[in-house]
Amino acid sequence: MALAKLGAVVLDCPDPRALAGFYAEVLGGTVEGDAEWVDLNVPGGQALAFQAAPGFVPPRWPAPDDSQQFHLDLVVEDLDAAEKGVLALGAKPLDAEDRSRTFRVYADPAGHPFCLCAC
Repeated sequence: MALAKLGAVVLDCPDPRALAGFYAEVLGGTVEGDAEWVDLNVPGGQALAFQAAPGFVPPRWPAPDDSQQFHLDLVVEDLDAAEKGVLALGAKPLDAEDRSRTFRVYADPAGHPFCLCAC
């Protein structure tokens, strides 16, 4: 028997509403909350939350010791179309040159890494 159930994945960031808006454009859903804490309720998916973090420093990709804090895997039907969309929304490519792979790595506008995955 589980001791708990997952409530939300929370991303620290300098501007919760802006980052929630980025992910709402990518994943769909509705954005709710104030300046300090914002929820993104994704249809049929896990909720994401965004929390204001003064002095936020984004993770580095790749990390010097090849470890990472965490990242989101976002499943897409068309890698090229999804890439075009996330770049237009302000994402930055981190590891997207190898077009033979089924995934590409980007940073959201606050610097959190995420992958677009064609599974």
